[in-house]
Amino acid sequence: MSLRRLLLASSVVLALSGGVALAQEAVPVASVEAAVQAVNPRVIAWRRDFHANPELGFAETRTAAAVAEHLRSLGLEVRTEVGRTGVVGILRGARPGKTVALRADMDALPVEEATGLPFASTATGTYLGNTVPVAHACGHDAHVAMLMGAAEVLAGMKDQIAGTVVFIFQPAEEGAPPGEPKGGAALMIEEGALRDPRPDAIFGLHVVPGRPGTIFYRPRGFMAASDRVDIVLNGRQTHGAWPWKGVDVIAVTGQVIETINTLTARTIDPTTTPTVFTIATIDAGVRYNIIPDRAVLSGTLRTFNIAQRDDLVRRTEAAVGHVAEAYGATAEFSVRQNAALVFNNEELSAWLAPVLEEAAGSGNVNPASPETTVAEDFSYLSQEVPGVFYHLGGSADGVDPATSPPNHSPSFDVNEAVLPVGVKAHVLTALRFLERS
Repeated sequence: MSLRRLLLASSVVLALSGGVALAQEAVPVASVEAAVQAVNPRVIAWRRDFHANPELGFAETRTAAAVAEHLRSLGLEVRTEVGRTGVVGILRGARPGKTVALRADMDALPVEEATGLPFASTATGTYLGNTVPVAHACGHDAHVAMLMGAAEVLAGMKDQIAGTVVFIFQPAEEGAPPGEPKGGAALMIEEGALRDPRPDAIFGLHVVPGRPGTIFYRPRGFMAASDRVDIVLNGRQTHGAWPWKGVDVIAVTGQVIETINTLTARTIDPTTTPTVFTIATIDAGVRYNIIPDRAVLSGTLRTFNIAQRDDLVRRTEAAVGHVAEAYGATAEFSVRQNAALVFNNEELSAWLAPVLEEAAGSGNVNPASPETTVAEDFSYLSQEVPGVFYHLGGSADGVDPATSPPNHSPSFDVNEAVLPVGVKAHVLTALRFLERS
């Protein structure tokens, strides 16, 4: 072709594309499907291996090593020990473009597994100074395996990618372990997980009870902000037969719990802003006939409205102090945020629905799901860059999701038939985002 004809052709391309290069050609869904099916046996094997060898937050050394080794084998740039045990993999496409991030969490829980699976966990770990059973009772084993599979599929399509994909494998999603000031997402951000390159958008998923292979989420507020609440009540020890000779912190504890329940239920409209305030632990006393001088309570507050949350915290602290004072006791009240509100970017949420339908199939995606009071520290990542977090239904075949064991249950399990859907969702989200740019 002559130089004149080449320049003329280029000018036509620029005119059609508004003065910029045309978007790259879309990778066919069939190609993605074939690659996902090819990697699926390894995804299942990885999931079962991680399930049998779970590790608590900031102790995911074996998991992180397996992830890093796999990413290196794909030719990715790999950074380790980002946020203690976090791993970041960078896949640079054949041509320049935008950057998209995909995230999975790696930590397990101090739970004794009761699934009866042949690869069930018998592992233990250290929590609060005690040796405890450890299990992947929240599905993070599946999250890691699916993102490893997505990395393999996308690495195999490197020549078709214009842009960069960042894979974030995060520790300690279940909150900062005792004595740690920050959880995994906040610490990874602090240590540069979202720098060099900085993503233009970030996406993540979580397996939950739901019809197998369905995907659901909502724009704006999706998952609740989570606060840890600690209350220490100080009284005066006495014989159980002479309560009037001391200050009974057991009685105060009962009144404090009732006050918190009533404040939440009777002062907040649950139809407009769902709010849950639960006292979950009580530590008091050493003997049946001694009223102790101290009671320690802890719980969780889940909210969707910052101003309302602040007001409820203020009123609760005042009410707890008044209850304690009425009995002659004193109260110490503290609140620490574990996760912010998971806020899904509205524009990205609308764009994402048809992409997820490519992965899950028509009629299997609901982009208008109700809010959920469980929390996720993906919220910190999506505060830094626009993002969307969505749920993947993973109940057993033929089981009503309403009755299947929930996340954090000793019997929680993931239907492995949904793993290819999660891998496809990751892959197509990254590809379509980079293609649109």
